[in-house]
Amino acid sequence: MFEYNGLKFHWLGHDSFRIKNSDTIYIDPFQISTGIKANIILITHEHFDHLSVEDIEKISTQKTIIIAPNIAIKNLKGLTSDNIMVIKPGEKKKVLNSTIEAIPAYNINKFRSRDAVFHPKDEGRLGYIITLNKIRIYHAGDTDFIPEINDLKVDVAILPVSGTYVMTAEEASQVTNKIKPKVAIPMHYGSIVGDIHDALKFQKLSKSKVEILKKEFN
Repeated sequence: MFEYNGLKFHWLGHDSFRIKNSDTIYIDPFQISTGIKANIILITHEHFDHLSVEDIEKISTQKTIIIAPNIAIKNLKGLTSDNIMVIKPGEKKKVLNSTIEAIPAYNINKFRSRDAVFHPKDEGRLGYIITLNKIRIYHAGDTDFIPEINDLKVDVAILPVSGTYVMTAEEASQVTNKIKPKVAIPMHYGSIVGDIHDALKFQKLSKSKVEILKKEFN
């Protein structure tokens, strides 16, 4: 767990986080134990390691608000909570005590085949900026270092570092050196692809303070 200005950050493995203060916010819960119930769940996209109905149900109540891009909505039917909100790239919503802003997330140089990237821009996958207690937190989702990141102003940046499907440790450090968050946290390693060495490389190359979190299970 890492605490920043009263906000508690828990890394639950891969891209999954719980952020706790006045709201309890989960992002992309995946392979978690039964945890603290969520006020808000943010889903970045529809892939199985980001949208897990089984894990969403572990932390949901009828009042939980689930926010997701359009590409993920068809996979969110029949949940305990029917408070499901669609958000589009560039859109901003006030939700409980938080403001949620959707940032595009896509690949520009990670290819599944010669002419097709893993996460095309036109399919509308997301990262998020969460503003809670005046702290701006950026969770990048599955993305490369795309132009939309260049002008972001955030306090905490949570960035993928493993390459293959997302930015590499070197590319993630270029992000931090460009947008200069107060703190950066690496993710997207230790599960599907990548390992602690990617996080350590990111820490070495980044000029921002880097917190490498220990994985928690709930």
